Amino acid sequence: MAGYFEAINLGKTYKTPGGDAVIVQGFDLEMKEGEFVCIIGHSGCGKSTVLSMVAGLNEITEGSVILGGREIDGAGPDRGVVFQAPCLLPWMTARENVMLGVEQVFYHATKEERAQIGEYYLAAVGLSGAMDKRPAELSGGMRQRVGLARAFALSPKMLLLDEPFGMLDKLTKFELQGVLLDLWNRERLTAMMITHDVDEAIYLADRVVMMTNGPAASVGDVLTIDLERPRDRKAIMTTDRYRQYREHLVGFLEKCELERPVHEEAA
Repeated sequence: MAGYFEAINLGKTYKTPGGDAVIVQGFDLEMKEGEFVCIIGHSGCGKSTVLSMVAGLNEITEGSVILGGREIDGAGPDRGVVFQAPCLLPWMTARENVMLGVEQVFYHATKEERAQIGEYYLAAVGLSGAMDKRPAELSGGMRQRVGLARAFALSPKMLLLDEPFGMLDKLTKFELQGVLLDLWNRERLTAMMITHDVDEAIYLADRVVMMTNGPAASVGDVLTIDLERPRDRKAIMTTDRYRQYREHLVGFLEKCELERPVHEEAA
């Protein structure tokens, strides 16, 4: 039986003056509905390229992406995307930034119903008192909360997150990981997240996909994270199972690091 999400022989090649540059090749991944998968790998291995192809923001060179039984063709509101920088419109309030998507997706609903959707998700990410502030009035963590609210408010088939907490300090990152998990536990969206953080991947994911070095990067290994949900960070970090997961992921990354060309490491 096919998965809810499938990346089939996915590949991305760029034309350059020196010839074809193959970034990703033969990337295969199947996900169940409601599954949370993190993708890790060294910089330049094509993680974000995979996510941007799934989002429909980067043309697929070869292969295909199936979501909910249909092949994707370009971007669409069935995929909610959260970037490292939330890309909010600076002249709009937090509420207005969220409502942009809500009004397009739920055009058939009444104005009051649409407003309730926006307010619900802004409250869910802890911004009840900041809905009418503009991005310049919000901290980096608060702006990313708006980004999460905006993505979830679309009720997408899939949530795509490209290192959403990569630019935040450790405390804010932990807080936002908790906000994300709380929302995900309520909605159980199928989620794909790019991260460099091994501990973040273990804490959030049902499975961690490890990508090989580029060029022509693909899936090198997949680790199932068998930890009960909801998860308590402090509790799981003291377990032998967590230590084993961490050793497995770090070992894979260290092996990839040793295999990287010297000129690539210096770049």
